[in-house]
Amino acid sequence: MLRTRLVRAGKHQTNGGGQVNKPKILVFASGTRFPNRGGSGFEKLVLASRNGKLDSSISGVVSNYEHGGVRTLAEKYGIPFFFFPKPWTAEKYQRIAYNSQADFFALSGWLKLVEGLDPNTRFNSKTVINIHPGLLPGFGGKGWHGHHVHEAVIAAYKRGEITHTGLSMHFVTDKFDEGPVFFRCHVEINDDDTADSIGSKVNAQEHIYQPIITDMVVNSLITWDGVNPDSLEVPLWYAIDQYATV
Repeated sequence: MLRTRLVRAGKHQTNGGGQVNKPKILVFASGTRFPNRGGSGFEKLVLASRNGKLDSSISGVVSNYEHGGVRTLAEKYGIPFFFFPKPWTAEKYQRIAYNSQADFFALSGWLKLVEGLDPNTRFNSKTVINIHPGLLPGFGGKGWHGHHVHEAVIAAYKRGEITHTGLSMHFVTDKFDEGPVFFRCHVEINDDDTADSIGSKVNAQEHIYQPIITDMVVNSLITWDGVNPDSLEVPLWYAIDQYATV
């Protein structure tokens, strides 16, 4: 059962010089192997962290493409870049997380299964979140990413099974897309939509909501205990399900 509570955003601690210590986020973003494509979600998080919509700092970005679009954006914005080649082992996940000194970890188009979640480290199921281009739990799991999701959505719509697609944000566990969902944005499907067109519509909503909802997580407005899905807590005024107006 979802728990709601009256909460106030916690104030950030200050260091010895009186400067505010904002939560640090490490972003995982596969992007593409092409240097001029991919990583748009990562870019929106960086911009939001600089215009105040995301009250946090981006401490780095990880990609499995050494010279792809994510690296291009990292260099553009002066963000530390971490190349993460296979094998994507628990030890390597933990090493990257530790070296980044991040407090939270945002998967934004990261297509690999996360390994190495450990409640005794910062890299755990309470601090790692994912954004998924479909409505969970119906359109998620192993192999359900990107265009594959949108093709399945169109097929389900043509069978008369659904009227909306959308995006979901959830905490991460050791299985694909199975952590507690704390946000969904529903996007209406039209008769003339294709997998490409609904992909574009969902991506536009991702760019709007990902920084806003991520801000709520890193500032302790959305939490869970990392074990029991029923421990998910959100503010009294908050609704997990939203509907896009365009």
